[in-house]
Amino acid sequence: MKFSSQEEYGLRCLLRLGAASGPLTIPEIAQLEGISEPYAGKLLRVLRTAGLVRAERGAVGGYTLARAPETISTGEALAVLGGRLYEPKFCEEHAGAKAAEKVCTHSVNCSLRSLWRTLQLVLDQVLEQTTLRDLLCNEQTMTEWVGHLVSASSLAIRQ
Repeated sequence: MKFSSQEEYGLRCLLRLGAASGPLTIPEIAQLEGISEPYAGKLLRVLRTAGLVRAERGAVGGYTLARAPETISTGEALAVLGGRLYEPKFCEEHAGAKAAEKVCTHSVNCSLRSLWRTLQLVLDQVLEQTTLRDLLCNEQTMTEWVGHLVSASSLAIRQ
């Protein structure tokens, strides 16, 4: 389970825009985040196409969030930048020796599939409840807040 660099830097670009007092250009974002200008441009293009950021041309132009930070969930941003940890078609794509048949040897009784579904459920709950506004805080505050969300999600799953 790894997040891609696209997901990490894409979220960081969104946070940078959420914290900015005005538009930021690609060179400014690239420099602030320590990434190349072409990579920053690629990330911003993906985010703009998805409607998460807006681009303005001209001398006072640049990129801004397309919506208020409290209306952009981390789950929505990650879906745009890379996708989910577990998709229902995962088992078909990782069927092992029977890949041509698209049938996993564990298709009838798979404890792994149950684990992946549960992890995705918890991730979805936390990521959908966490907005860019929530992430615009310090690390200690976020750690406490996420701990509360995970505890609540764990209780909901057990019931």
